[in-house]
Amino acid sequence: MPGFMNPAEFANIARCEQDFWWYRGMREILFRFLDPHIEGRKFAHVLEAGCGTGYFSHLLQTGRQWPVVPTDISADGLAYARTMGVERAVQSNICSLPFASGAFDLVLSIDVLPHLPPGMDGQAAAEFARVLSPGGLALIRTSALDILRSRHSAFARERQRFTRRRLIGLAESAGLRVRRCTYINSLLLPVALFKFRAWEPLLRRPAASGIQPVAPWLDRLLYSALAVESRWIAAGRGFPAGQSLLLLGEKT
Repeated sequence: MPGFMNPAEFANIARCEQDFWWYRGMREILFRFLDPHIEGRKFAHVLEAGCGTGYFSHLLQTGRQWPVVPTDISADGLAYARTMGVERAVQSNICSLPFASGAFDLVLSIDVLPHLPPGMDGQAAAEFARVLSPGGLALIRTSALDILRSRHSAFARERQRFTRRRLIGLAESAGLRVRRCTYINSLLLPVALFKFRAWEPLLRRPAASGIQPVAPWLDRLLYSALAVESRWIAAGRGFPAGQSLLLLGEKT
């Protein structure tokens, strides 16, 4: 079954996602965003819709002991998941999930919607809502702002990016009540704008993955910006713009 993302990117992700500054920082922001809303809740069934290599599901299964069902359309990603011992992995299209309505208490969609052709994002959001039980939560992270499209976007086959208004509209159209939505990865936005709109066009190099190890000092510096953001997010604050978006919706 063909996937939506460039299959060559899975090797880059698998090599870097445990230690690379972006993955570590974005996971910290995600948990600081989510945890206040799930305090005291126990999940019987969790779905990661579009699990990629399965590493995030692996963290949730082993670190939080959540009963996560990881699913992805790509056999390439699921091969990595099975190698690391991820349990219950299922190959499926998130626009037509093979699960019963109301089967999950929590649905996670991490950086999947940008890889769907425009229009299919609505089908995916509707499926997230369908498989959620009443009162269940959907956590969606997605790339933001078309002006930030890059060589990496082209290489990974990113087909669309979102604004906060558009993502909220997508969730609400699917029947989810939005509990919180904010831009993230915001402090590095000026650097990203310079790189993607000035430096990359000047170099005119072909599309290539941006997931590449950097010098340890630079990794620490870039991570520190996301660590600061995570504390800001934990305090209940948000950002007016950023390179990504986080949304938490509840099935009413």
